[in-house]
Amino acid sequence: MACVAKRRGRYVLDFRDQFGARQWITLPKGTTRAKAEEELRAKLDQVDKGVFLPDPQTPLFSEVAQDWLKHKKPNLRATTWEVYEGHVRNHFHDLDWHKINRISIATVENFITSRQIEGMHILTLRKILVTLGQILSFAVRRRYLDYNPLKDAERPKAQAQTYEEETNELEAMKILTPSQIQDFLSQEHEPKYQMLFSLAIFTGARQGELLGLKWGDMDWENRQICIQRTFNKGRFFPPKTRTSRRRIDLAPKVLSELRKWKLACPTNEFDLVFPNEAGEPMNCSNMVQRHFLPGLRAANLPRIRFHDLRHTYASLLIDQGENIKYIQTQLGHSSPMVTLTVYTHLLKPANQEAACRLENAIFGKSGSKMVAETKKGPRQNP
Repeated sequence: MACVAKRRGRYVLDFRDQFGARQWITLPKGTTRAKAEEELRAKLDQVDKGVFLPDPQTPLFSEVAQDWLKHKKPNLRATTWEVYEGHVRNHFHDLDWHKINRISIATVENFITSRQIEGMHILTLRKILVTLGQILSFAVRRRYLDYNPLKDAERPKAQAQTYEEETNELEAMKILTPSQIQDFLSQEHEPKYQMLFSLAIFTGARQGELLGLKWGDMDWENRQICIQRTFNKGRFFPPKTRTSRRRIDLAPKVLSELRKWKLACPTNEFDLVFPNEAGEPMNCSNMVQRHFLPGLRAANLPRIRFHDLRHTYASLLIDQGENIKYIQTQLGHSSPMVTLTVYTHLLKPANQEAACRLENAIFGKSGSKMVAETKKGPRQNP
């Protein structure tokens, strides 16, 4: 029977674990009997849940984190695993020497608070907490813990953005106008790069998706390209999500230019649409520095990121009133809500035509005149 005994002036917990083995735990000098009984109840609770381990057998957080990394490695994209490994290596020093079963809600909240005091950006902190949560869930599955303390810990909350912060965030997304697009494309005289930039603008495909594009991905009959891989950090990867694997519609002129480029494109081992001179995948940094940025400068355009060509594609579709679900599928977003969240500032704040169409639907012919007047332009107040 479990009990608290006193030996040589110190309390000792005496109980049997879930395997029937007898355990003696000597508590630190100065521990009160009430605290000793509380400790015994906690140990018996662990026994009931089957997660009790004697201290010598209980691994440290750092050991569990390394085991988790080994467990995840075969099932993750290499770049994703490297992000997790970087989190474990750089951000959990406060927890590394804790016994895994000693990590509590208070421990996790202290960890969060210390990162905030250090000034860590909230988005970075949230990513690190995702990794921490996975490690603790792994510890639960391995029966080192009976629950994941991060689930009940208070998470960091974002402060309301100031007007200046919101403005800076929107300014980071720079979009070319149709006339600027024409000026930019006219500055590039190498067919390969002119085709690459045109395809980026007219499909909204990501940089890695374009550099990983192969001629076998072309559906000439249906006038589409099929996104089936991406090329990043010197390696080919399958699309990260189900919706990233998609078909993107091509305009007739773009399709015609692609057919011309296919005839001019040098054959290469990988069947790439945009190979480098050696027939291998193009170096994105070289492409940006030697062609993309010089083209912007030659056209007297502001410096933008290559990724802003994707934003340009989305903004033009939104501006011409395309269905948000269609835009989402073309961009490869996981849901229309993601598209709306990213591009909500581009949506028109007023839509008189929609209001007039509603009135026309209710009142019939008496509303059709208003729709026509709205299309002509705003009426002047008398």
